[in-house]
Amino acid sequence: MINIPKGTKDVLPGDSYRWQYVEKTARDVCALYNAREIRTPVFEHTELFLRSIGDTTDIVNKEMYTFEDKGGRSITLKPEGTAGVARSYVENNLESCSLPLKMFYITPVFRYERPQAGRLREHHQFGVEAYGSPSPAMDCEIIGLAYDFLTKLGIGRLSLHLNSIGCPECRAKYNAALTAFLGDRIGDMCENCRDRFSRNPLRILDCKVEGCRAIVAGAPKITDYLCDDCRAHMSELESRLKDAGIPYVVDPDIVRGLDYYTRTVFEFVTDALGAQGTVCAGGRYDNLVESVGGKHTPCVGFGLGLERLLLLMEQTGVGIARPHIDIFVARQSAAADKACRALVRSLRAAGVSAETDFLDRSVKSQLKYADKLGATYVAVIGESELESGSVRLKKMSDGSETDVETDKITQFILKRIN
Repeated sequence: MINIPKGTKDVLPGDSYRWQYVEKTARDVCALYNAREIRTPVFEHTELFLRSIGDTTDIVNKEMYTFEDKGGRSITLKPEGTAGVARSYVENNLESCSLPLKMFYITPVFRYERPQAGRLREHHQFGVEAYGSPSPAMDCEIIGLAYDFLTKLGIGRLSLHLNSIGCPECRAKYNAALTAFLGDRIGDMCENCRDRFSRNPLRILDCKVEGCRAIVAGAPKITDYLCDDCRAHMSELESRLKDAGIPYVVDPDIVRGLDYYTRTVFEFVTDALGAQGTVCAGGRYDNLVESVGGKHTPCVGFGLGLERLLLLMEQTGVGIARPHIDIFVARQSAAADKACRALVRSLRAAGVSAETDFLDRSVKSQLKYADKLGATYVAVIGESELESGSVRLKKMSDGSETDVETDKITQFILKRIN
C-alpha cells in the first residue's frame, strides 16, 4: 500500500463540509468588503521568495520545498501567499486597476517543518491583501475584515495584539540600540540568533527558544524609536480601531517572521483553550512590490492557517451543521425504480437535494441509509403509490406523515426548506 507523505492530510468526504463552511464564510465576508479573489500558481521561481521573504528567515533557510526542474530552473512550492500576489500585481499591471485594490486567496502552501497538530507540511492559508493605500484607515479596514471573519465563525475571547516596527529609517536606529544591548549577551543565545545578530538583529526578537526569549525580554522596545511619521500612523490606527469597536492591546514584542513587514504588525490571539494562541497575523509591507520589481506601492494584509483554525473551532466546541439531503426516495419494488429516479431528477432540477437507492437494498435498509444521510423527508414508492399517484412523506425528525400527490412533492418540499 502507498501511504500519504508525512506532513500531509486527506480531507475526507465526512469532514469536508467543515472546510466548505469556513471557506464560504471567508468568501462571504470578503464580498462585504469588496475584496476579489486572486489565484496564483502553487510554485514560483525561487528568486521570488529570496527577494521578498528575506534570506534571514527560517522559511527561506530551512523550510522551503525547492527543486530544479527539467529546464534547470530553481523552482519553489510557495511557502506563503503574499509574495505570489505581489509578483502577479507587477506582472499583470494590476496598478492600472482602480486603487485601492483588495484581494483574497485560499491556497495550499508548503513548508518543510516538523508536523504537529494544526501545522502540516502542506497546509492551507486564507489571506487578504490591500494594495495602493498608505492610510491607517486601510490598516483598520483589513484588521476589521479579519475580526469580522473570526467573529462570524464563533471564535471567542479574541484579542488584537498590535505593534509598529517602523520604517527603514527609524528601524535602523532601533537595530543599533538592539545590537548594543545584545552585544555581550549574544554568546548565550542559540545558533540562529547568533547568525541573525549581524544580518538582521530584529529577527532575534521572533526567536521561540525560551533562553533567548528570556534575554530579549529586557531589550529596548521598538516603539521608543519610531520616527514622527510612524508614530503618527500608529496613533491614528489606534484611534480608528477604537471607533470601530475592535479591542486591542499594544504589544511591543510582535515583530512577525518575514522581512517584508513595515510599520503595522498585528496578531489576533485567543485564550479560549486556556493558553494564549495566535489565530491570525499580518501587517503592512509598503516595500514589498518594489522588492519584486514594481513601483512603490503601499500594501497591508493578513494570513491565517485553515487547519489551525478548524482545530481551534473543534476544540472550543464551535458547531458546524452537518450536510443533509432534503428527501430520500425509497423504492419498494423493481417496478417503482423508473418512477423513483424520475422523481429524484425532478426534485434536483427544482433545487431540492434528493437521493435514492443504488444497491437494491430492502426498504428497511434504505430507511436506515436515509437516516445516516440526515434526510429531512423520506418517500417510499411501491405499486400502490404508482396506482394512486400519491405518496406518503415521512418527516424523519418527528415521524409525522403526510400524503402528497406525486406531482406536488417538489412544491411541498420547497415550501418547507426555503
